[in-house]
Amino acid sequence: MRDTLTVILAGGRGSRLEPLTRDRAKPAVPFGGLYRIIDFVLSNCLNSGMRRLLLLTQYKAQSLDRHINLAWRGYFCRELGEFIDVVPPQQRFADNWYQGTADAVYQNIYAIEREQPKDVVILAGDHIYKMNYGPMVEFHRDREADITIGALRVSREEAKQFGVMQTDLDHRVTGFQEKPEDPIASPEDPNVCLASMGIYVFSARFLYEQLCSDATLDESDHDFGKNIIPGAIEDHKVCAFPFLDENRKQDAYWRDVGTLDAYYEASMDLIGVDPLLNLYDQHWPIRAFQPMLPPPKFVFGSEDSSSRRGEALDSIVCQGAIFSGGSAARSVIGPNVRINSYAHVEGSILFDEVEVGRRCRLRRVIVDKGVRIPPETEIGYDPAADAARGFTLTESGLVIIAREEELIESPPSPLSGRVVV
Repeated sequence: MRDTLTVILAGGRGSRLEPLTRDRAKPAVPFGGLYRIIDFVLSNCLNSGMRRLLLLTQYKAQSLDRHINLAWRGYFCRELGEFIDVVPPQQRFADNWYQGTADAVYQNIYAIEREQPKDVVILAGDHIYKMNYGPMVEFHRDREADITIGALRVSREEAKQFGVMQTDLDHRVTGFQEKPEDPIASPEDPNVCLASMGIYVFSARFLYEQLCSDATLDESDHDFGKNIIPGAIEDHKVCAFPFLDENRKQDAYWRDVGTLDAYYEASMDLIGVDPLLNLYDQHWPIRAFQPMLPPPKFVFGSEDSSSRRGEALDSIVCQGAIFSGGSAARSVIGPNVRINSYAHVEGSILFDEVEVGRRCRLRRVIVDKGVRIPPETEIGYDPAADAARGFTLTESGLVIIAREEELIESPPSPLSGRVVV
């Protein structure tokens, strides 16, 4: 993989994830308590032996850049030609932000050419999955393809949100539709379509030619899915590589956590007895920043269930968390969280340094970093009351409490943060 360069697109606005993306890029949003979304694709790269990475950022990139410095710099050795470089917009060719995925790569074409790769792997930085990219690069080279696209089987209804491919028996792409209203089904199964995962392997010289040609077209959206790939199918060799999950070779796990409800559902996937995404697999570890924190602690263990008891059931609990007589069920509890006496958290996601006051009740709530919830507060039980307090509510009834809601200064506390009113 030393003659392969990896370009990771991590500059999207993530507007559908607001308010979680008001102050951070979408790939920097916490996931699974300990991780950030970007950690999954970076772990895939490291586990696949890909050690030359360009991370293209754009919006609200400071927290993402800080996370890369804390968590990932130590895995790469410059003396051995390894690197992970965070590349902000250069505006080399115009005064515009990136106009599309292809334009983002085009505006950094000099940085790519300088590394003289044989092939360029292009990845999205905001998806949750496990994948070994090595077999895909080998597949691309064995077939002498110009482009190889990671392919995922999805239902026809789901396919409306993807680029949909048609292929022949040799995996060559013969047709491509970008987010079609009426997707063309697979000939093997009328209820299934072959969707693009937004994972591409390009032969480097072919990539340069296509990007430079597309940049001259004023009518183009400068996007791989809308322009580059459909335009290449007829005259060039475009192949589809079937996605194989590193844990479950048949039931591939891949999630686009682009909306609040999708993010919540993917988070809840983690707490199952036999989760589709295995975070405990030592064969394919997911790496992240590991802060120097003490182990989680559960105190006050009254046998009377009506009294205070520190416990967590069917949950993920990160280091530094203290259950001081409070409880959680089917939840993801981030680092340095404190749940005080008689409080109960159910089906919720608490980011770093959240403090839940005594006798609080939270149900199906996402609480952003550093928020302190005052005693005897109920959230997630009365949608009208939650909306009146200015919280974000989704169509499914999920409640999101952001750091920018109407807040007042908190009383002295060992945890940093503010009080929600």
